[in-house]
Amino acid sequence: MERILIVDDHPLVRTGFAQLIGDTPDLEVCGEASDMAEGLKQVGALKPDLAIIDLSLAGGSGLDLIKHIKARDYSTLMLVASMHDETLYAERVLAAGARGYINKQEAQDKIILAIRQVLSGKVYLSERMTERLLAGMVSGSNNKRDIEALSNRELQIFDLIGQGMSVSKMAKHLNLSVKTIETHQTHIKKKLGLSSAHELTHRAIRWLLEQGL
Repeated sequence: MERILIVDDHPLVRTGFAQLIGDTPDLEVCGEASDMAEGLKQVGALKPDLAIIDLSLAGGSGLDLIKHIKARDYSTLMLVASMHDETLYAERVLAAGARGYINKQEAQDKIILAIRQVLSGKVYLSERMTERLLAGMVSGSNNKRDIEALSNRELQIFDLIGQGMSVSKMAKHLNLSVKTIETHQTHIKKKLGLSSAHELTHRAIRWLLEQGL
């Protein structure tokens, strides 16, 4: 019996995944967590075979959690399930240490397939994302969309800007100084070709709306 931990800040999502996994004879949910700290604690205590991790978590991001789990050399495999744009995040989560990425819009039909594929030692990505990665490798292109050029931390801050979070709240949420947040904002504006905080806020809000978040 393979043991699965679900780390997601939405109770309904955790319940939905738990039902799908519970209906599968060789899989079981061994625990749930709603934020990064609890997720890391549960991984250490329960030693699940696989953790399903959302990118948006209280107390840090899913990317941060993946890196912490990887750094502790736990044997737990990791699969990201998120509403965020796969083309922006799939390569980032794989680089951080996860073994797959599934969009929540496809999860109801494909989450068990994704779990089995990761547990078997393979990487799970959508067919569209797999083709995109292979095409990039073949072409050898280093050209990126402007938002893709943002670092993981910059992308995280860009997301929070779109949610309307103030600089002081971002600093507290990410456990960073206000000055560090402001420096990241400056870098983001430069990479996106924006000249003001007002333009940055509008761009971030539009980006979230385009993703349906």
